[in-house]
Amino acid sequence: MTKKILLLGSGELGKEFVIAAKRLGQYVVAVDSYNDAPAQQVADEREVINMLDGNELDRVVAIHKPDLIVPEIEAIRTERLYDYEKQGIQVVPSARAVNYTMNRKAIRDLAAKELGLKTAPYQYASTLDEFKTAVKNIGIPCVVKPLMSSSGKGQSVVKSDGDIDNAWNYATTGGRGDHVEVIIEGFVNFFTEITLLTVTQISGNSLFCPPIGHRQERGDYQESWQPCEISPEYLKQAQHMAAKVTEALTGFGIWGVEFFLAKEGVYFSELSPRPHDTGMVTLAGTQNFNEFELHLRAVLGIEIPKITLERAGASAVILAGDNSPEQPKYSGLESAASVPRSDIKIFGKPNTRNYRRMGVALAYDSVGTPIDELRKKAKEIADKIKVN
Repeated sequence: MTKKILLLGSGELGKEFVIAAKRLGQYVVAVDSYNDAPAQQVADEREVINMLDGNELDRVVAIHKPDLIVPEIEAIRTERLYDYEKQGIQVVPSARAVNYTMNRKAIRDLAAKELGLKTAPYQYASTLDEFKTAVKNIGIPCVVKPLMSSSGKGQSVVKSDGDIDNAWNYATTGGRGDHVEVIIEGFVNFFTEITLLTVTQISGNSLFCPPIGHRQERGDYQESWQPCEISPEYLKQAQHMAAKVTEALTGFGIWGVEFFLAKEGVYFSELSPRPHDTGMVTLAGTQNFNEFELHLRAVLGIEIPKITLERAGASAVILAGDNSPEQPKYSGLESAASVPRSDIKIFGKPNTRNYRRMGVALAYDSVGTPIDELRKKAKEIADKIKVN
């Protein structure tokens, strides 16, 4: 059952997906906007194109004739995916899902207006004047995001009137795509953020991974842990909302569904139709299958009977400290690798940017180990590694 998979976006998540695919004998063509991206280093073939150029996408699809197209990033001319589905190519999870979730406006309106899920209050703005009005309506503090972005780019919190202009400029220059529009969200006073990895299968049996807690800075994930403590009532609410939104979007694969947990209940936040960065904690062996293996099995139609928690684990990102076009060098690996019950994944990115994720440190132990201990351990391992 070897399939040819066209991977659109070849970052660290794509790399782990390719590794999972190769272990089950699949053929992968990895596409990105620059050469030697992480997933390209382990794929069978590579293409370097601007994926926002629909003609370039058409050309690559025509050349390789894939069985499956697996998007890994937002910066894609997603409307072309409908045409590929009509040609008989399986789009993961589906063309509808990718088009909705690659744009915060589409997914937020689907969740809040069509499905009635609890979300933070929100408005959109396409001009500075509209933005100022929206901030006034939503109230300060509020969160500002481009409609299309990844890894927290363009995202900020307006804490006072003095932040308004900077937030607008950052959001409109940090987004992806060719349309300037931002979303302004009311600030939710949450006590925990979680990712509920949700697997939809061809068999119709949807599965949920044990909840993952995470912490962000600059809108980007810094650490995650699994399992995250959550009340049975809140877990049931989150699973119900995750099932409802993934069913509406249609398709098969793994979804990273994010929620805020607050005194008022569970708030739907965002959704990714693919493996989630916070789910890299599953590389610590916390589950019987990591999130990339689950994604691959679901899209290939290999039934997953059950997802089980095998260990407690935590992850902490390894960040670059500056901008450099040179091939990065890493120091401290020997010291970091000497820590028992731990692991390190270096992504293999060919250059650095300030705060760019270059790797992840993992700590694990038996189920029941205090999560705070594992979080501290993962952070200490990450701090040992310097990117030069």
